[in-house]
Amino acid sequence: MKKMDKKWVILCSTAIAAVYTAGFVTTESQANINQPNQHEENSFQTNSSTLNNSAGSIKANSLYQDGIYTGTGMNRRGSIEVQVTINNDKITDVEISDFAMHYSESDVVGLPDEVLQNQSAEVQNVSGATYSTEAFHDAIQDALDQAQNVEG
Repeated sequence: MKKMDKKWVILCSTAIAAVYTAGFVTTESQANINQPNQHEENSFQTNSSTLNNSAGSIKANSLYQDGIYTGTGMNRRGSIEVQVTINNDKITDVEISDFAMHYSESDVVGLPDEVLQNQSAEVQNVSGATYSTEAFHDAIQDALDQAQNVEG
């Protein structure tokens, strides 16, 4: 009987390790997708500046289109929906429109102001509310992705 118990422990441990590994790989892959290539961004900015300086009347395209965009972020602890207002290529308002996380909304109440200050989805992790912070970040990034100006 003891030999059978040992087999189950090994089997279960292996299964748990496989699940955690799959989650880690998925999370890392998603994080890499969400990170823009810094070199491409700098190249675009340089080319836009050159275009502006050499052509005078041609104005560089803005990064975002004006409007109100709804983004959603979710994970195993719930979901967050935000509304992001863009005006003149700036984030002018951020509201949490739906909070369905396992934790309290008061944990992330300061994050919209941080987005306004940083003008990006990058926010500091809230200790004790990591999943809520990550879902909030993903929701903001979702809204900003929708707002991206695709004219080129």
